[in-house]
Amino acid sequence: MQIQVIKSKIHRVTVTEAELNYIGSITIDEDLMDAANIIAGERVYIVDNNNGERFDTYVIAGRRGSGVICANGAAARKVQTGDTIIIMAYAIMDFEEAKHFKPSIIFPDTRTNHLIKK
Repeated sequence: MQIQVIKSKIHRVTVTEAELNYIGSITIDEDLMDAANIIAGERVYIVDNNNGERFDTYVIAGRRGSGVICANGAAARKVQTGDTIIIMAYAIMDFEEAKHFKPSIIFPDTRTNHLIKK
């Protein structure tokens, strides 16, 4: 049996831009993508903590170290600059493999969207 499980999560980042006149997607700082094990073109689910919106789209790599989180195209209607969102990606895997799988979950600084150094 195959099941879908959380693979990656960027927990609570701040939307820095919303570009309606753009081909759809969400632009994410490449540092955040790397840390969360997300790649360009990957399907992600977005949850807006400010307004409750939920939607899915695909990822475009943003400038490394910029902290950019930009909702593009139709997604720009679902969020506003300054909103706090959660970005999640899922994977399909064997049931037994899923029992031992550890997702990549990161908690960036919500003021800057940069990784918090430990």
